[in-house]
Amino acid sequence: MSGNEESASHGKIGEVIHTKQPDGRIFERYRRPPGTRLVIISPDKKILITREHRQENDKIDLRLPGGKVVDSLPEFHKLLDEKADMVEEAIRGAKKEAVEETGLIVNDLKLLTIARAGATVEWDLYYFEVRNFGEHPDGQQLEHGEDVEVTWMGAQELKDAIERGEMHEWRSVGVLLGLVLPKL
Repeated sequence: MSGNEESASHGKIGEVIHTKQPDGRIFERYRRPPGTRLVIISPDKKILITREHRQENDKIDLRLPGGKVVDSLPEFHKLLDEKADMVEEAIRGAKKEAVEETGLIVNDLKLLTIARAGATVEWDLYYFEVRNFGEHPDGQQLEHGEDVEVTWMGAQELKDAIERGEMHEWRSVGVLLGLVLPKL
């Protein structure tokens, strides 16, 4: 943390940060470790999508595979203290999540964008394009309680699913509609 920041409260994965402004006021924001999302594109230009039950929606949601870069606040603090290259850390996390959620080994990850949540919530999502991948010999390696179905969708099929409200992570919708699907 920088000299004008302090952690006002924290949980397992995130914290409330108070930053003293030059005029003495306190700016408050929530900060958590960044996440990753993978845009895995097949040779026939289909995108790998997962179907999984999401607690925040209490329903099945279409998702881009991905997850947290690190699993705890102390791990995140260590990265911040070491001034770690977050893109490299995100690549490491994305490769791990790819195997867990999809059963794929991904290579040659290309950073598409970093989607920021906003001024009062610091939760960056690192989006990577992947065209070089292969199957892991052990397949998916889901965590206890996870039920993730993998499917491939063409551009129009994915647009239609988004329009029907089947994908609820709006940052991913924006990346797909703005950066990915127009180029397929």
